[in-house]
Amino acid sequence: MPRVLIPFEVAPGETRVAATPETVKKFREMGCDVFVEQDAGLSAGFGGESFKKSGAEIVPKADKPTWNSVDLLLCVQSPPIESLALLKDGALLLGLLAPYGNNSLGNALVSGNLSSIALELLPRISRAQQADALSSQANIAGYKAVLIAASALDRYFPMLMTAAGTVQPAKVVILGAGVAGLQAVATAKRLGAVVYVSDIRPAVKEQVESLGARFIDPPEINEKPSESGGYAKAASEAFLAEQRKQLMKQLSEADVAICTAQVPGKKAPRLIDEEMLEKMRPGSVVVDLAVAQGGNCAGTKSEESVTRNGVKLIGASDLPCTIPNHASTLYSKNLLALSKSLLKDGELIINLEDELISGSLLSENGVIRFSEVLNPGGIN
Repeated sequence: MPRVLIPFEVAPGETRVAATPETVKKFREMGCDVFVEQDAGLSAGFGGESFKKSGAEIVPKADKPTWNSVDLLLCVQSPPIESLALLKDGALLLGLLAPYGNNSLGNALVSGNLSSIALELLPRISRAQQADALSSQANIAGYKAVLIAASALDRYFPMLMTAAGTVQPAKVVILGAGVAGLQAVATAKRLGAVVYVSDIRPAVKEQVESLGARFIDPPEINEKPSESGGYAKAASEAFLAEQRKQLMKQLSEADVAICTAQVPGKKAPRLIDEEMLEKMRPGSVVVDLAVAQGGNCAGTKSEESVTRNGVKLIGASDLPCTIPNHASTLYSKNLLALSKSLLKDGELIINLEDELISGSLLSENGVIRFSEVLNPGGIN
């Protein structure tokens, strides 16, 4: 009977949990013994009693005998290296492992003879949608980014007709029409703003307009960035320079800019530079969701709000953690969906013929399968 552990997340600011009482019950029905560390779900609104009622056993944090006996560890973020060392040979780690350039993680997987699945590597195919944690969490980030912007803005979002006169709606420019960007569009429209969207992919125009926003066509130059594996590909500096010129007028008239453009494993493209910020009106707001990858906007700082010439710059990299109950609910269902491909007839089986598993299996029994992700130079 596979033994599954849900750890208490120790990363600073992390409030989510990798399972809920609902998913624990499902794992029990699939023949698993489930262990939940003390207070693991408390920050997300799930108390220990609710996990017990679903069939889980509550265990102390970092309990060495428990860690050494589990077959599958479900996490939000990768546990510390010293905790990974407690796992037995061949145990499987499943979660958002931040694999890109993470050489220390690679070393821990090798030394511990561990298997691991990084949800960041999940192939973008239709079968993967239920397990797509990047999308479920980006959806939350796009929603919350607009609420943060609306709270920080010195104006209303909607048009209001009052006895004192008419208030014009806010103009919101969203950079990037991925999952976060499209949710930001929908949320800003619900709040009554006029919304414009810029993206390097002309193919997203129909999605943008179906939500009631106006699409800013990408620059007309020879290079046409598109997407690879469902993700936007990195654009050249020449293309980005043309895009910045095109956006300068839009941003000079904007009240809010929401930056969501990210490329997995690479530095975020710089879409708003110092000159563009100088053109924005005092009191306007920029929310940068790509700040952890270097930022789409010049001057943003992770988890900080700074003011440049009256423009409020908000670096927001961990927004799903600000809505931990729903973020955990969705994330835990992503893990459950992928785990169904691993648990067969009461056994934990890594089937490399399954595209979902082979495409996201970072390591197998201590052997790194995607060393170019962890470290282009190899594991040291």
